[in-house]
Amino acid sequence: MTVAVAHQHSQTSKAVLSHGAREAKLRQTDLVVINIVEALDLDARAALEAGLGDEIQQVLDDSGLGDVAWTLQLGAEDEDVAGAVISAAGAVDAEVLVIGARRRSPLGKFLLGSATQTIILDAPMPVLVIKGDPA
Repeated sequence: MTVAVAHQHSQTSKAVLSHGAREAKLRQTDLVVINIVEALDLDARAALEAGLGDEIQQVLDDSGLGDVAWTLQLGAEDEDVAGAVISAAGAVDAEVLVIGARRRSPLGKFLLGSATQTIILDAPMPVLVIKGDPA
């Protein structure tokens, strides 16, 4: 079993990573950081692995959790980011999925949909939502 973190570049990404690492440490398990991108070729994969790897380790070190074992799981989305995240978390047998959420207006949720809402409702594992800073 693992703790999975859905990672994206956002204001809340550091908090989400930090909370995910704390969960992994509490549960005495590994951390899997899931990053879904639009397209993923070999060059993009190598660049993302290097850049994100440094970012992840820095956040964990800054949080005092540098000793948590982690891996990076990269994936490409077809059109459904939420489905890609849920699928990736299921593939690593995640016991909990940690995601970030940002403040959205009711109209914005209605018109644009919400990957966060879809993940919360459709994920087969518990979902820990880390609230982002208000904009």
